[in-house]
Amino acid sequence: MFKNIINRVVDSFDKQEFSVKPQKKLKTISKDFQEAFGLELVFYKGKKIAEGDLTLAGLNRKTAEEVDTKAEDLQIKASMTVGEVEAVFKDAFGTTIQIKSNGVLVDNALSLGDARRQAEAES
Repeated sequence: MFKNIINRVVDSFDKQEFSVKPQKKLKTISKDFQEAFGLELVFYKGKKIAEGDLTLAGLNRKTAEEVDTKAEDLQIKASMTVGEVEAVFKDAFGTTIQIKSNGVLVDNALSLGDARRQAEAES
């Protein structure tokens, strides 16, 4: 329990901050996310995984959801839960994402920091 509290405090001061711009390619966003948090970020076009060469704006033309290409840069921190991150992508860009660790979906209740530590412990 005490360790969980320490981890939350550490995550809130974690300098790893991830920024998303609608003009970036999906594969670049995913790569940057992997470098920042050690987790996989997967974009979906409907129920299929989206092509990495698309931008968030390009994904808009391929789905029924509208992507706000004028949206502010999205800032993601290690203290956010997986569920919060997924909701932020849906709200800001109208896109569905999933966060995975070693190919397995991460529990929505875990913070990105906790998921990263869990992935590191399993490696």
